[in-house]
Amino acid sequence: MKGENGMTKKNSSFIINGSMAVRCSFHSLIALLVAALIVGAIYLTAESGQLIEEDDAVVHQTTGNDSSSSGCDLFSGKWVFDNQTYPLYKEEECTFLSDQLACGKFGREDLSYQYWRWQPQDCDLPRFNASALLERLRNKRLIFVGDSLNRGQWVSMVCLLEKAIPTGLKSMHNNGSSLITFKAKAYNAKIEFYWAPLLVESNSDDPISHRLPDRIVRALAIEKHARHWTDADILVFNTYLWWRRPKMKVLWGSFNKSDGIYKKIDMLRSYEMALRTWSHWLEIHVNRTKTQLFFMSMSPTHERAEEWGKSKGGNCYTEAEAIFKEGYRGSGTDPKMTQIVEVTINELLKRGLKVQIMNITQLSEYRKDGHPSIYRKQWEPLTEEQISNPLSYADCIHWCLPGVPDVWNHLMYAYILNYGPT
Repeated sequence: MKGENGMTKKNSSFIINGSMAVRCSFHSLIALLVAALIVGAIYLTAESGQLIEEDDAVVHQTTGNDSSSSGCDLFSGKWVFDNQTYPLYKEEECTFLSDQLACGKFGREDLSYQYWRWQPQDCDLPRFNASALLERLRNKRLIFVGDSLNRGQWVSMVCLLEKAIPTGLKSMHNNGSSLITFKAKAYNAKIEFYWAPLLVESNSDDPISHRLPDRIVRALAIEKHARHWTDADILVFNTYLWWRRPKMKVLWGSFNKSDGIYKKIDMLRSYEMALRTWSHWLEIHVNRTKTQLFFMSMSPTHERAEEWGKSKGGNCYTEAEAIFKEGYRGSGTDPKMTQIVEVTINELLKRGLKVQIMNITQLSEYRKDGHPSIYRKQWEPLTEEQISNPLSYADCIHWCLPGVPDVWNHLMYAYILNYGPT
């Protein structure tokens, strides 16, 4: 029997049942898709924190360049006044801040030096994320090796990180040796400083009693220091100001024996010898798959006010503004020493070992306002003559914290999270 449309009941029943089957399959498919979306949403929610941290670690380009280290020169740019996101911590919040660098504590009222952010020309620095860096440092050692400027950068790094570490889960250990250790216990991470102002062995190696009139280096000897760095995961070196004299007395032999040979050598030549000794040690001892290496370029001084247009005889004392003349370079930096560093590190690269030069010299040249000047702890009582002439004891070498060294660490943070081993 046919229906009104001419189809048999059997065929009509098949079509109806088939249609119902299609609808059931379609509904099942929709249900599966909804379930998959729900599961995906839950997964993305759980992972969102990690995704955000990873995004924060990216150097964001403002041009069409890729995000490789060669795609953007992080050290070419300008200082931007930013009192919204800077400083990255408050002076009074840093438990371990050195009195040599705590300018506000020692009377500096103008704190505008704290509110400057470095803006690279062709990209943006990633937002500094203390928790992300601590996670990268989990079970690792980050060691700053060098002089008091590198110690200041180490203090800056401790201040940047400690706010993300709960009270009771951080400690500082200094047994009077050349090595000082800050430990983030929850991460089993160590952020350390090792006093070696000339990198190689010298008669200035005592971390406290090192101001000697006759400076002597063993330009071919480094093992006394370097044995403390062997298992480091990140090493940050500097050495510059302690070499600033026409000649250096170099010792062949031991400080403990009387048969050593002493000879005064041109400073540039002795600097080259020491850096070669340093580079040879790195080449032999560094684990190339594990250790990330940095060398901080010269930190400039601001001891001659006439170089930025002020009266002769002045220095950084009372300076409260940056220098805005593009490319400004004072006499406190030595291009020939820079060239020796670059040649040494390029030779290492040819031999398969990469050391990242942190070229902080030019960006720091602009910041004549960032030094402690007279606003720091004086380790010896001031004389009446000094008190009557503050210019005579103003510190135009080191840097206030919060301040310029925080930016050095912010730049290094970009390299550690973007280009370092995980």
